[in-house]
Amino acid sequence: MAAKRVSLKVLNHAGEETGKVMVSAEVFGVEVNEQVMFDAVQVYQANMRQATAKTLTRAEVSGGGKKPWRQKGTGRARAGSTRSPLWRHGGTVFGPRGNQNFKLSMNKKAHALALKSALTLKAQSKDIIVLENVDVNEVKTKTVVSLLANVKAKTKSLVVVDKDSDAFVLSARNIPGVITVEANNLSVYDILNADSLVFTSASIKEVEGGLK
Repeated sequence: MAAKRVSLKVLNHAGEETGKVMVSAEVFGVEVNEQVMFDAVQVYQANMRQATAKTLTRAEVSGGGKKPWRQKGTGRARAGSTRSPLWRHGGTVFGPRGNQNFKLSMNKKAHALALKSALTLKAQSKDIIVLENVDVNEVKTKTVVSLLANVKAKTKSLVVVDKDSDAFVLSARNIPGVITVEANNLSVYDILNADSLVFTSASIKEVEGGLK
């Protein structure tokens, strides 16, 4: 039978172990379901997609105010406007209108399982780092770079912060590969896309509580 709790080291800003945090195996030790993770990533990417493609109909293209030639007697086919889709530079028929809806949805239980599966993968590969806190005295990128280096976070790191971590978030925003999110905004895509998953003692408990 799988262990009821999973033990993770807690580090300070110098990278020294100061204790351990016990998290539920129901969140960080489940049977990994690759299909629901795939579905969750697909939903995330679809919902991030913007409908920017748009073509012009014959009512929107320029020109065509005058009949190109008289109706009869020229030997050519009848034409009423150069805006016709048959003409070069004419309007487009059935093209994208800029109001396409690519949104997808996912069952809440399935999404929760996808999050648990992704977190379990990171726990199994030992890519989860737990910090005591991410409190910094001032907004300074160099401080956060040093902190992440001390705890051996990899280049692509996802830092899950507490609500009152504005100084850390501002300090980390210019570091290439580092993304900061609050615990209630964690996505399967971000977890899987990161090489290191960095929590605080408080944020990992918040994530655990939201998924149990």
